[in-house]
Amino acid sequence: MRRYNAANERLKRCYEQYLREAKGQDDKSIDKVRAALVKFEESTKFKPFRAFRIDQARQFKDALSRAKTTKGKPLSLTTTDATLRLVKGFFHWLAGQQGFKKVLSYADVEYFNNNRKDARAAHAQRPVHFPSKQAAYHAFQAMVDRTELERRDKAMFAFVMITGARVAAVASLRLKHINLVDGLVHQDGREVQTKGGKTITTWFFPMHPQYLVCFTNWVTFLRNDKMFGQEDALFPRPERRLVNGKFAFDTLSRRNYANGAKVNEVFRGAFEQVQMHPYGAHSARKTLGQELSDRNLPLATQKAWSQNLGHERFTTTVSNYLPVSTQQQGELIKGLDQGKIPHN
Repeated sequence: MRRYNAANERLKRCYEQYLREAKGQDDKSIDKVRAALVKFEESTKFKPFRAFRIDQARQFKDALSRAKTTKGKPLSLTTTDATLRLVKGFFHWLAGQQGFKKVLSYADVEYFNNNRKDARAAHAQRPVHFPSKQAAYHAFQAMVDRTELERRDKAMFAFVMITGARVAAVASLRLKHINLVDGLVHQDGREVQTKGGKTITTWFFPMHPQYLVCFTNWVTFLRNDKMFGQEDALFPRPERRLVNGKFAFDTLSRRNYANGAKVNEVFRGAFEQVQMHPYGAHSARKTLGQELSDRNLPLATQKAWSQNLGHERFTTTVSNYLPVSTQQQGELIKGLDQGKIPHN
């Protein structure tokens, strides 16, 4: 059973309320803060926050450097840096609270800073792995669609490839959010689990036409054959029923999945069955980013493509979803000296 300090718990609840109501953070983000603060408390043997000394920050860094993952490996630089920043954020808030201004200064909080070398390494851009559009279509073609659940999975894969929707959003969509006439999905932030509760209207991307055929057939099947209504799930979880004295999950319910885990499972499984790298569903957004780059579109169309991914700023798409590998970097720079761009 984990130890705890009652006074610390009260302060943490106040901070969580501040993050939720003043900073607008969601439960997932707050859970990360909770976990980081527990790690700090473990390093101090749950001493009260009021008794903070700067040597505790040093001890915490040492504890993180020695910590292991569940697989027995050292914590990554990214995890260590993120943990330090979360704990620092808490103590920065605490330094401004009544009763702490004399025992904790903002200068003391700076001792939670990571060293520059590790911080730089933690935020360094790494090679981005994502499927080519040819690889994705190959995996899609190999997916079987004999049963209702298999048809659902294949339609789910197709939908991700023509929308780039995030897994949580895909799992929470209902039929009312789909407009086949205009070719779009309306991700209503009040009802769909979008990032930051943002409302996003996404027109289907012009990827391989069979994706749209598959998805359209699925929606038609739900509406006409299964008699699903507007409030029913787009990609429903299976219905549990009793068959010969045993529970079976071989037909559709009308309920959504609680999270996007199933979407990732389906996406990875499609690639694994053709002996390819098990790409996650989020990697499809990078595939769509690469398609944007390959098409050499006018600037206004590039901006529309970016908005279709749910980005308010085109720079977000360029930074996160238009990867340039080291090899491509070299090819592009060498191409400058081959008459493609005139010298001054």
